[in-house]
Amino acid sequence: MKPQGVVTRGTTNPNRLRRVDNWIVTACGGALRAAADPLVVDLGYGASPVTPVELRSRLVAGVRADVRVVGLEIDPVRVAAAQPAADPPGLTFARGGFELAGLRPALVRACNVLRQYDEGEVADAWRTITGRLAPGGLLVEGTCDELGRLGAWVLVDAAGPRTLTLAAKLTTLESPAALAERLPKALIHRNVPGERVHELLDALAHAWRSAAGYAPFGPRQRWLHAVTALKESGWPVLDRPSAWRHGYLTLPWPAVAPT
Repeated sequence: MKPQGVVTRGTTNPNRLRRVDNWIVTACGGALRAAADPLVVDLGYGASPVTPVELRSRLVAGVRADVRVVGLEIDPVRVAAAQPAADPPGLTFARGGFELAGLRPALVRACNVLRQYDEGEVADAWRTITGRLAPGGLLVEGTCDELGRLGAWVLVDAAGPRTLTLAAKLTTLESPAALAERLPKALIHRNVPGERVHELLDALAHAWRSAAGYAPFGPRQRWLHAVTALKESGWPVLDRPSAWRHGYLTLPWPAVAPT
């Protein structure tokens, strides 16, 4: 099966995707536990196989021991270079793109892949990937910075996008406005007046400034009060304070969908 897509830039770092991985364990763990075949694909892992290695380790520790992870890359040179890392049972590497090399995974993680595509190509990529998932399968697609301190991703299933999650390392967060640069491709060009995601980031930044009085108690307390204020102002914030405390903020997709 011919791989669909183009070769990514391939840059990556150890622990770059730890925030999205930890979120997957919590938010998607139930679906993986219920899956008949706990197959997970790390799509477009880049020039180093470190992210699929880390993903498998976190899923085995936090979800189920029999999870299988396949790292897919279009570039055959990267696939060949990754083979020595395929030592733990349940970790393999193969050549493939949006068509998922004919696999039917329960979950696909695609981070920093669609960032180099045009916005108009995102919906087709989502449909291609989700059309090849196992029944009830999920796609987590998004972007993060080079060190994994800031990130944003969309949870997508066969029916379309479900949620948007923003994530930050709170000890290094100066302002939630910094998250704008890490919005997924479907939203990054929509951060302009009149768009819902722009209104969200503006409201979050305002709540963060208003919570400045809590800064002496640490960035976690400031973030908690900012997210609480955001929810009380009418934004349909999901999850619980236990997730907010770790720098996560999740909203239903309709709350931020492009107009």
